[in-house]
Amino acid sequence: MELEQEKIDLIKKIILSDKKYPDNEDLFEDFFNETYKRSFLIINTVKNEVSLQTYLKKIATTSIINVLKDIGRVRRTREGFVATEEKFIEEVALLPNTKYSNVHINYDLVDLSDGPEEVVIKKETLQTLIDAVAIAHTNNPAKQYMQLYQLRYVKGLKQKQIAQELNLSQSEVSKRLLELVEEVKKAFNKI
Repeated sequence: MELEQEKIDLIKKIILSDKKYPDNEDLFEDFFNETYKRSFLIINTVKNEVSLQTYLKKIATTSIINVLKDIGRVRRTREGFVATEEKFIEEVALLPNTKYSNVHINYDLVDLSDGPEEVVIKKETLQTLIDAVAIAHTNNPAKQYMQLYQLRYVKGLKQKQIAQELNLSQSEVSKRLLELVEEVKKAFNKI
């Protein structure tokens, strides 16, 4: 049990030192639970202390970002994760004391069939996809590939809705989405 307490203390220390922890102290329990849930299969198998600490830092960072995304405090942009709602100091001073302690978050159960290798492969695949879309957009910003990707695959809008949003014809949206799919295929063929 003493060894287990050492690992629990290590997780707490890592969470407290994470750069996203300040201003989100009220979510410590959620951060801890998510980190522990994501790492409990490996925590007792990794014997090297440095490797364990490195692994736990990565898991804690991912867990904190996921909790913050789930609760709606951050969103992902091209530059990285940013707060969803920025307030000017004057506005914050006028707000009543807002606490999130009454918010209850339910997490899905961990899929134990996905081992560490599968998780890494999924992350690498997603990163390749995101990189391919970003490169396609950078190479031809007039085609609005990043916006198309966001609207179609993140927000789940239909082509007609995307056409209205971007002030394009539906056929042009369809054509650009096919071009984007081809660019992503090329990126995966290079792997």
